[in-house]
Amino acid sequence: MLDEVRPVYTIGTAAELLRVHPRTLRLYEDGGLIRPFRKNNRRFYSSHDLQWISSVRYLLHEKGLNQEGLRRLLALIPCWEGKRCTPEARASCPAWQDRSTPCWDLARRGQIAASRCYECEIYLSAMDHVLDPREREDALSYIMAD
Repeated sequence: MLDEVRPVYTIGTAAELLRVHPRTLRLYEDGGLIRPFRKNNRRFYSSHDLQWISSVRYLLHEKGLNQEGLRRLLALIPCWEGKRCTPEARASCPAWQDRSTPCWDLARRGQIAASRCYECEIYLSAMDHVLDPREREDALSYIMAD
């Protein structure tokens, strides 16, 4: 059994499983909403990523959020609490200073030193922060209903 966070799906396979165009996945990444693993400039997605992308699509298409609103909502997830940062570390942290952008998007932009966001507990717990259990079920079934 493969680990849920192990990136095994190419962008084409992930798009097919999610019933979206690969460009949609690129747009979500460019918008800072997802952070797939990259190797040799190729994107790979895990089972967790597929669940998160389903949640993103549900929030955008069913709950009426736009990408900027979702990005700002995700930025409210306190990564410094999950990582148990000291007050000194927080003071110099771009994620603490810029609370309008999720920490994994700051990492993608090179503002935070982090290369394995796809394994980060903050990234992995984003669904739990923005969806209640019923909405998670709805989000996962949303893609299947298309």
